[in-house]
Amino acid sequence: MENNVHYKSITEISKLIKNKSISPVELTKYIFERIDKLDNVYKSFITLMKEDALYSAINIEKEIYNGNYKGYLHGIPIALKDLVFTKGIPTMGGCKVLSDHIPSFDATVVNKLKASGAIILGKLNLTEAAVGGYNPEFDIPRNPWGIEYYTGGSSSGSAVATSLGLCFASLGSDTGGSIRFPSASCGVVGLKPTWGRVSRYGLLDLAPSLDHLGPITREVEDAAIVFDSIAGYDVYDPTSLNETVPDTLPYIDKGIDGMKIGLDEKYISDNVDSEIVESVFNCINILQKHGAEIVKVKMPELKDYLPAWNIICSTEASIAHKDNYPSRKNDYGGWFRTWLENGNNYSAIDYANANFLRIELNSIIKNVFSNIDVLICPSMTKLPHKIDEAVLYGDYVKRDTYFGKFTQPFDFNGAPTLSIPSGFSKSGLPLSVQFVGKHLQELKLFQVGKLYESNTEWHNINPVIISGE
Repeated sequence: MENNVHYKSITEISKLIKNKSISPVELTKYIFERIDKLDNVYKSFITLMKEDALYSAINIEKEIYNGNYKGYLHGIPIALKDLVFTKGIPTMGGCKVLSDHIPSFDATVVNKLKASGAIILGKLNLTEAAVGGYNPEFDIPRNPWGIEYYTGGSSSGSAVATSLGLCFASLGSDTGGSIRFPSASCGVVGLKPTWGRVSRYGLLDLAPSLDHLGPITREVEDAAIVFDSIAGYDVYDPTSLNETVPDTLPYIDKGIDGMKIGLDEKYISDNVDSEIVESVFNCINILQKHGAEIVKVKMPELKDYLPAWNIICSTEASIAHKDNYPSRKNDYGGWFRTWLENGNNYSAIDYANANFLRIELNSIIKNVFSNIDVLICPSMTKLPHKIDEAVLYGDYVKRDTYFGKFTQPFDFNGAPTLSIPSGFSKSGLPLSVQFVGKHLQELKLFQVGKLYESNTEWHNINPVIISGE
């Protein structure tokens, strides 16, 4: 197998598969060997589906060799956050209480990926129930750029596996930043599509009015490929948008000449690490050189709005877990147990008032976008913390009142966002910039992301790996 084949983009590896230079079977075996070599250190996977994956690879190889090539994902090994239903395979959501949960059907996104010819490698690690800290029964994923640093959550295993080349793409979920935090922390690309653009049928809910599913990849073009495969209306998901999803890949290189990029300098810099802010301005300089128009905008002061996210998320989580909490509360970790207790204790008035604040904030942000195509901001306020007890069990949230200022507002309004690498800190940790779009405008995010990526080398720099052998 060619050196560093595991770090090739989907567009690169798909060409080799299509022209039969690489066997999907041999590629899948190679990736499993790499997982076996590295993942006892990095802990990105919860469940490997070796038998199913190799069986699929054999059949897929026959299809391709018989001339039935389906497209970019045909024969590509990918992995799923372990809250996406897989028929006959445990789906635990990072919860000890769900250790015996084995779905009887595949999620819609899994069916779509399989229809595209993707090979499902297994299920990826995450924080408990996709929020806060980890359940003590589960291993803690380690950051490829420094195992002493936190990976970001909740789609931690998804970002780690993608960064390490243990899969060519992964699926994550995002309720308050859970695709963007780990993507930023691990130096990869994370797309949170428009809410309702990707079906949530067959997903363990955290907070249904906030939950999004999306891809984590190493390059922007790969995120577009996965998005094109999984997006679309689903009759089984009552929140699914019945809107046509145009192919994005053919138009991704159109450029950004004349695109209006919104910038609020106070928003991106207040209570934000200076190295992160500097990387955003470096990105802006590149975009301007390629024809983008930078438009000054004013984001609202968020301190009065962000607490509403806690109320809505914890209340909806308490409904999602009502069958097991409080009856099996001791099987939950301490952080999430407190989260559920808070959710149970909020009143209907609390929840209603939080939603009024959400509606108000959404209206203000809609006005911010009235004269721009895309908003630029960081993905995170701070660099990844070192792992300690506070990080492991969720108290890290208390360290930064504004930790969700770049993520939660866009879970509130369901706008699409794209986080991509934007450099490295002096300590060698990844930096990230985020582009936020209007509803259903994922293509513009891919266009600006691809333009920026094409003029930098950050996506081509890989972490120094610690072998577990």
